[in-house]
Amino acid sequence: MNVGASWKKTVFYLKRNGLKNTGYAVLERLVQQKEEAYKYAEPSEKVLAEQREYDFSGKPVFSILVPLYRTPEGYLIEMVESVLKQTYPELELILADATEDDSVEKIVRKCMDSETERYGRQRIVYQKLERNGGISENSNEALKLAKGDYVGLLDHDDVLTPDALYWMVRQIEESTGAGRAPLLLYSDEDKCNQDRSLYFEPHYKTDFNLDLLVSNNYICHFLVMKRELIQKLGFRKEYDGAQDFDLVLRAVSEILPEEERIVHIPKILYHWRCHTGSTAENPQSKQYAYEAGLRAVQDMACRMGWEAQAVHLKHLGFYGLVYEPELLSAREDVGAVGGKLIAGRRLASGAYDEDGNILYQNLPEGFSGYLHRGVLLQDAAAVDIRLISVRPQCHSLFERVVGVPYVTKGEYFDWTVLPKDTDYAEVSCRLGEALRAEGYRVCWDPNRSRKLK
Repeated sequence: MNVGASWKKTVFYLKRNGLKNTGYAVLERLVQQKEEAYKYAEPSEKVLAEQREYDFSGKPVFSILVPLYRTPEGYLIEMVESVLKQTYPELELILADATEDDSVEKIVRKCMDSETERYGRQRIVYQKLERNGGISENSNEALKLAKGDYVGLLDHDDVLTPDALYWMVRQIEESTGAGRAPLLLYSDEDKCNQDRSLYFEPHYKTDFNLDLLVSNNYICHFLVMKRELIQKLGFRKEYDGAQDFDLVLRAVSEILPEEERIVHIPKILYHWRCHTGSTAENPQSKQYAYEAGLRAVQDMACRMGWEAQAVHLKHLGFYGLVYEPELLSAREDVGAVGGKLIAGRRLASGAYDEDGNILYQNLPEGFSGYLHRGVLLQDAAAVDIRLISVRPQCHSLFERVVGVPYVTKGEYFDWTVLPKDTDYAEVSCRLGEALRAEGYRVCWDPNRSRKLK
């Protein structure tokens, strides 16, 4: 990330959020920069050769959609090559070109001739669009041509890792064999500079997390969806700039409650190129995209029947829902809500993962955490019982698991009624497991907090 872009972001953040919040953000960024540098390691030729020889039984076909518009020649060729060189070859690359002249078409035609010479077949499907209808309309034109079992989305100036489709197929076969054929898959990603000499900001994602997704499109790239589902939904022009986020939110609402068919592949399979004017390098250059994202979140809330108002958070591209009258009353799917417990100006407890680890432990007050997750409403395996609210329908379950009646002090459970030797982490995790076994979500809301003495 260049210094000029970072300075612009800081100034923009200052104008939006004030001096105190900007001070925390700058300090946190400096701390992050001291951490070990990231370096993407491409698979070795030996590993790639082994992947090419792997015997897949189902052999699903992937349709990779790329809307083109005035794409620079170097970026276009790199993007095309990253698809054609996939170690899993069953694919079609669909290019929908809205460029006014034939400059991009000439480059594509050369790529098509080259593939025929090298591979003896043609996997590029090219369509010259009559007009530039915008990203959603152009993507819909490409989507009409898709014939694969799954459809993947790729931006015209980004690239896939050579093993991207290989790992998608491996996961599809594994999940299908376990009786839960995936409808939506996504991978981790990173960013690269213009000439791909530097890779940075790896995005290591969580498994599917509904409330985190509503807060921010953490799924992003590389996204693959069952063809029938994505063709049913399509892209909506009124959400241009956040069309992928809108698509994912609508897809999720279709898939629920079978959320096990939404699969995360914990491997970096996508490189998001940052260059002048790109959203990745200069977020405020596309403010309209964040407004479209806000509308997509509001639409999701309405579609799910949640009484809530979508709002912007401090960081661009991050959203909140203000529930009426509050989350437990507005959401029948949520069994309990927790918050963060602070000790010594650091997060001491709050949310737990399935292994009983405290999420964001020791995060300083004022810091937002990795990719701002430490300040976002999200699902958790469990929340600390010392700052928990439980919906009335779950009070009897609470008493069975915890061993004491659910009594409140204010809006939270009065944890002082617990025995003095209570292992708070253990009982919190048992309660979370019991709630989730009954089909409820457990939410962590970092806006709720309490100081520990």
